[in-house]
Amino acid sequence: MSSAATTQDRPAFFDISARVAEHGRLRPSGEAVVFEGQRINWRTLNARANRLANLLLSRGLEPNKDKVAILASPSAAYVEIFLGVLRAGCCLVPLSPMASTDQLINMIRDAGAKALFISSDYRSLAGVFPNDLAPMALGKAVAIDFAATDWASYEELMNKASDKPVDVPITPEMDFNIIYSSGTTSEPKGIVHDHAARTANLDLMASLGYGHGCRTLLATPLYSNLTIAAFLPTMGLGGTIVLMRKFDTVAYLDLAESEHITHTMLVPVQYERLLADTSFSGRDLSSFQLKSCTSAPLRTTIKREIVERWPGKLLEIYGMTEGGGLCMLDATANRDKLDTVGKPAFGAEYRILDDDGNELPQRQIGEIACRGRVMMKGYHNRPAATAAIIWRDATGKEFFKTGDMGYFDSDGFLHLSDRKKDMVISGGFNIYATDLEEVLLSHPDVIDAAVVAVPSAEWGETPFGFVVLRAGATPSRDELKGWANSRLGKAQRIFGIDILESLPRSAIGKVLKRELRDAYRRAPT
Repeated sequence: MSSAATTQDRPAFFDISARVAEHGRLRPSGEAVVFEGQRINWRTLNARANRLANLLLSRGLEPNKDKVAILASPSAAYVEIFLGVLRAGCCLVPLSPMASTDQLINMIRDAGAKALFISSDYRSLAGVFPNDLAPMALGKAVAIDFAATDWASYEELMNKASDKPVDVPITPEMDFNIIYSSGTTSEPKGIVHDHAARTANLDLMASLGYGHGCRTLLATPLYSNLTIAAFLPTMGLGGTIVLMRKFDTVAYLDLAESEHITHTMLVPVQYERLLADTSFSGRDLSSFQLKSCTSAPLRTTIKREIVERWPGKLLEIYGMTEGGGLCMLDATANRDKLDTVGKPAFGAEYRILDDDGNELPQRQIGEIACRGRVMMKGYHNRPAATAAIIWRDATGKEFFKTGDMGYFDSDGFLHLSDRKKDMVISGGFNIYATDLEEVLLSHPDVIDAAVVAVPSAEWGETPFGFVVLRAGATPSRDELKGWANSRLGKAQRIFGIDILESLPRSAIGKVLKRELRDAYRRAPT
């Protein structure tokens, strides 16, 4: 087939949905998705995406306006819904089941979702949703993989929908997704990306070997931006996605061998568990070309072990869901810089700022700010929060403040220090200490509270609380922990609580969290 035939039908803006349609036309029998015994080719995937798009449009959803929410575990259907929503010109709202029910309700309402798809894993979470929440366009919330009286059937709806191509022009400024970060229960922050940002990111990742011939194993949930960052270039550039419903070390290694995986994106705790698996050394992992790690710093010792024991390049990626630029460390090629997160990549620009927003010189620690080709449009319905993250240089260029502290060394490598926002990164998920502290302080017997990150063999980090009780109060540590965790999302739950007479504070009243972390480490186990 000539190159002219390959590209002649491409629109001026070649979005991800259009790329998937092209793969369906040019390599219809090529493998697109592998999931639990299912092998879906590009022809079938493209037709299923058409059905989903036609279903939404036939029920009155409007391109460049309406939102579609999904609360589901990874599956082939999730991929179809993801691509079909985009093809209809609608905005995808992937929800985290680690959030509490109240948080999920707030997210769906904040997004204004007109349709809601749910898998059986999270049916119980949705069972207490108000009846008026999101299903108005399809009549009922849609059950992806189960049957129930008060739910619409995904397969029945899909079978009735047309698989004809959808004529919805996709333009760069249209909303692509809203991804909700860990926020307070009343005001979760929705990060909005447009098609321009997502498509730019896809093209950037082509230089890392994503595309026709790559086989990407995804073992993290599809509502997470770190998964989407590997999912999109694989799909958009014509590779094969191999999905896991839930991460398991033996199952992961089995798939890596049998599916001849070339690419993967994992969080630090997954690397640690894989390396600790007794069967790891005997596995044939020679097909790997690129292993990526993001969402939390990867310990130097683990980086070194991966480089020594696991074939293929190891790339550590530092960035935010909001975008604003990436730093990348090729650990394989820079073994003397494993204590860093690498250098700015893909044209990203970085600045290190003091508390007043002034730029700091090399090797001085300050807040990290960055900009790049991929930047969010803003926080959905949160103009003040959007404005707060932006810093402008003397020329007026916009940078995103990360809330992380660090510095650049003389070779241009970025070193991370303490986190300005006291974020806890547990199992690859961001947990904000202030959210947990607010919950603790809402207990009638608690008059002061602080939450810090403490080491966890299972999750990398986990939140630990310190509280001060009002005079005469007698709740136990376990009672306080149970009370708080019943009000928090699964990913936020507190590992333990200690009761103190007072919290250590500075002369100006700030809680000295470093002292609390040190006290925890010194405490007998």
